Amino acid sequence: MYPISFGSDNHSGVHPNIMQAIIEANHGYAPAYGDDPLTHKALEKLQELFGGDCEAWFVLTGTGANVIALQSLISSWQAVICPASAHINVDECGALQKFTQARIQPVDTPDGKLKPEMIESRLQGNRDQHHSQIRMISISQSTEYGSLYTADEIRELAVFAHAHEMYLHIDGARMANAAAALNCSLASITKDAGADIISFGGTKNGLLFGEAIVSFRPELTQAMKYYRKQATQLYSKMRFISAQFLTYLQDDLWKSNAQHANRMCKYLEEQLAKKDNVTITMPAAVNALFCILPKAITPQLMEKYHFYLWNESRNEVRLMCGFYTKAEDVDTFVREI
Repeated sequence: MYPISFGSDNHSGVHPNIMQAIIEANHGYAPAYGDDPLTHKALEKLQELFGGDCEAWFVLTGTGANVIALQSLISSWQAVICPASAHINVDECGALQKFTQARIQPVDTPDGKLKPEMIESRLQGNRDQHHSQIRMISISQSTEYGSLYTADEIRELAVFAHAHEMYLHIDGARMANAAAALNCSLASITKDAGADIISFGGTKNGLLFGEAIVSFRPELTQAMKYYRKQATQLYSKMRFISAQFLTYLQDDLWKSNAQHANRMCKYLEEQLAKKDNVTITMPAAVNALFCILPKAITPQLMEKYHFYLWNESRNEVRLMCGFYTKAEDVDTFVREI
């Protein structure tokens, strides 16, 4: 256990309101597998938040949400193109390939963001029966580098995808942080921008467990519930996910948690920018900051504070803030440096 962690927004505990919601859901009986009043209400509210005319499902994990969302729209002979840094490519242990047998085609990017011109040359293989046919563009919002897509950039990718008979998927594990940073609605950077299917995170922003999949093409994702069951993501006591999401969505708790995490990361950036021996390499657009620390002191810092080396060759580290991060945590860490 670390008293202060900048390792991940997953390292924070559970928001008190969310924990209270779980406790309140723990009374009496309720039908299993999502056929309960809390789940019906939570899904209705979630679909409304994303602009309606969509369908949503709850799952247990972010990897599960990404795999099932992508599986519902691709076949084994097809491919998903994504940034090389994407979570589905780096941090999901080949789950997409295992469940779909489809291929991932990673693209190197300087900031974790894809652009149509990075994809276009790769589509030449779609003319040949010997090649996996690219069917899906997958992006992360915010990205693994903490960078952001504007609504217009997402729309440009969606238009490009649809013009080439592809779909656009968004890994939204930190979509709350992105919407808070852009000061926009969730619908404006998903449905309104032309995305076909997304995952929407909760665990990194105050939930105990639970993520959501939202499809803006429900006519194409009718088999989703079967994929969810096959992938062991159909939670029997669904009311405990739904109770969390109801509280998460109520009074925009999702947004206030994300705003706080973003604000703390900006404060961390401001304080570290004053240090001559620290170099900021990726500005804090959301709740992730990348910087180069002095090599001589990094091991000592890591004994007291949890954070990750991102690029060992130049001692670049990733520092994450969450809804639980406090200004005094930042001050203590900066003083230590």
